[in-house]
Amino acid sequence: MKHTLWIAPLLLAGCVEQELDVSVEAGEFLFQNNCAACHGSDGKGMGEFGQQLFNMPSDLTVLAADNGGVFPRDYVLGVIDGFHRDPEFSAAMPEFGAEGMGPTVLVEDDNGEVTPIPARLLALGTYLESIQE
Repeated sequence: MKHTLWIAPLLLAGCVEQELDVSVEAGEFLFQNNCAACHGSDGKGMGEFGQQLFNMPSDLTVLAADNGGVFPRDYVLGVIDGFHRDPEFSAAMPEFGAEGMGPTVLVEDDNGEVTPIPARLLALGTYLESIQE
């Protein structure tokens, strides 16, 4: 019986909801592994693969400047996910949400409305907001 006591904490640990990482660092890691090939490691659109494309990928460091100084988080998340794409949007950009982006976190907006957003998607948005010039 005393040999099985060490199993109980492990079983309980599996039942505890773990906090999801939506930090700038988590977003940078995801960006470097999923986006930098086209958008460049600095987000300016000069990645190795992006240079080979006819239409260069967007400079992601000027999204706020192009939007009156406000980072368009919801639009950016929609583009990454694939939910919001204008007809002229480049088909070279994958729809990362097509295969799911993992567990969600609840995010409250300025109006008090709560929306579930995939943690990885939110981390990418947090990172992109941090590199605005």
